[in-house]
Amino acid sequence: MSIAVLGPTFPNLAANVHKNVSDIYYIFVGRSLGYLGGSVLGGLLFDCMNARLLLALSMFGTTVGLYGIPWCKKSLLLTVLMSVIGASMGILDTGGNVLALNTWGAEAGPHLQALHFSFAVGAFVAPILAKMALGGSESKDLAAAEKTNQSVVRSVPTASAASTVSALRHHLGADFLWSYVVIGTYLLFVSFFFFILYSKGSSARDKSKASLQKSMFAKYHYALVLLLFLFFLCYVGAEVTYGSYIFTYAKVFAEMKENEAAALNSVFWGAFAACRGVAIFCATCLYPGTMILLSLAGSAVSSSCLAAFARHPASLWVGTTMYGASMATIFPSGIAWIEQYTVVQGKVASLFVIGAALGEMCIPAMVGYLQGRFHHVPVLMYAALGTSAVTVLLFPLMYKLARSPGESDLKELTENEDRKALLSNSGLNEDEEDEEDVGQWNEADFEVIEMNDTLRNSVIETSRKIPGDSPAKVPLQPHLDDALSHSPGATGGSPGRKNVSVDREKND
Repeated sequence: MSIAVLGPTFPNLAANVHKNVSDIYYIFVGRSLGYLGGSVLGGLLFDCMNARLLLALSMFGTTVGLYGIPWCKKSLLLTVLMSVIGASMGILDTGGNVLALNTWGAEAGPHLQALHFSFAVGAFVAPILAKMALGGSESKDLAAAEKTNQSVVRSVPTASAASTVSALRHHLGADFLWSYVVIGTYLLFVSFFFFILYSKGSSARDKSKASLQKSMFAKYHYALVLLLFLFFLCYVGAEVTYGSYIFTYAKVFAEMKENEAAALNSVFWGAFAACRGVAIFCATCLYPGTMILLSLAGSAVSSSCLAAFARHPASLWVGTTMYGASMATIFPSGIAWIEQYTVVQGKVASLFVIGAALGEMCIPAMVGYLQGRFHHVPVLMYAALGTSAVTVLLFPLMYKLARSPGESDLKELTENEDRKALLSNSGLNEDEEDEEDVGQWNEADFEVIEMNDTLRNSVIETSRKIPGDSPAKVPLQPHLDDALSHSPGATGGSPGRKNVSVDREKND
C-alpha cells in the first residue's frame, strides 16, 4: 500500500511542492536507491540482530515517512522521505522472506505465497483508498483550477489568481492527506505488534536453528545464489515491464480503445493477484520445484503466443491472462525451493531482493529505449519471450547444481558404508563363533553317549552279581541323570567320570 499509493497521488505531491509532474521524477530515483540500500543493510543486519526488532523499526520508519510526505513543501525533503520509505521497504522485503523461512522452515511454502499475495492485495487496495480519500473531486477541482486560473488572469491581478490556485491546491492536499495517514496508522499498529513479539524474547529458537543450519550449505552454494540472482532479475524485470507497457502497447500496436487497453492491463494484474491467492493452497500439496516448472511452462507458452501473434486482440487477451497467472508464483516458490538445498540467510535474501530491484529498474528502461528506436517492432513481446527463455534455461542448471552431493552428504555416505562393513564383519565373526560352539557341543554329546553306554553295561553286570534282584528293578534313570548333569559340556570331562565311579562303588 505504501508503494502503490504514490501513483494516484503523484499530481498532488507535485502541487504540494509547487512543481510540475515532469519535474519531480527524481523522487522515484530516490526511492529506488533507498530500496537497494535498505536491501543491502537489511541483509547485513538480519544476521546480527533480532529479526522482529528490525522489522518493527523498518515499519516504524515507513510510518514516519508516510506521515511526513503530505506536509512536505520542498522537493528535496520529499525525496529524502521517499528514500526513507524505500529503505524501509528493502529491509521489509529481505526480512519478511528470511523470517518466514526461519519460522516455518521446510513448511514455509504456503506462508511465503501468502506473504507475496499480500503485496498484490496492498497494490490493489491503495489506489481505491486514495480515490476514496480524494472523494472523486480531484479531476473536478483541477479542471476548476485551470478554468479559474484562466478567467482570473484575464480580469484580475496575478496575485489574486495565485491565491485562488493555492487555495485549491490546499484543498487537494487536505484530501490526499488522509490516504497517507490511514496507511501510516495501519503500519504503526503492525510495527507495534512486532515490538510485542520482540518483547516476548523468542529469538532463541531462531539462533538454535541457525546453528543447526551452519553445516547444511550446498556444495555449489555461491553458484546457486548467483544463478538465482539472475533468475529473479529476469523474472521481476519481465513482470514489471509487461505490467507497465501493456496499456500503451495495446493502444499502439493492437489499436485498442483506451478503455479496452485499461481493461487488458487490469486483467494482467488481476490474474497475477488471483493466482497468488490460489497458490497459497496449491503450495500445501505441491513441491516448490513443481510450481516453478508449471509457471515456467505457462510463461514460455504464453510469451511465445504473444510474440507470434503480436497484433491480434484475441491473442493479447488470452496470452496476457495466461502470462500474468504464470508469473504470479515464481518469486515465492523460488525462495522456498532454494531453502530446501542450502541455507538462506539475510545476506543471501538481500541479494535476491537486489536482483529483483535491478531487474525492475533496468529491463523496463531498456525496453522503453528500444521501443523508441524501433517503432514498428513489438519489443515488449520479444522481451517477454527472451526473459522466459532465459529463466527456462537457468532453472535446470540450478536444479543440477542443487542436487549435487555436498561434503556433508559424502561424509554421511562414507560413515554409513563403514557402519555396514563393520556390521557385516561382526556378523561373520558371530557365525564363526556359533559354528565353533556347535562343534564343541556335538563333541560333548558324543562323550555323554559313550558314558551312558559304559554306565549301562556296568549297572547290568552289577545287578547280575546281586542275588534276588532283577535287572529291571535296578533304577537306571538316576544314574543316567547324574551322568548327564555332570557331562563334559557343562562341567568338563574329568568331574563327570569321577562321579560315575563313585556311583559304581555305592551300587556295589
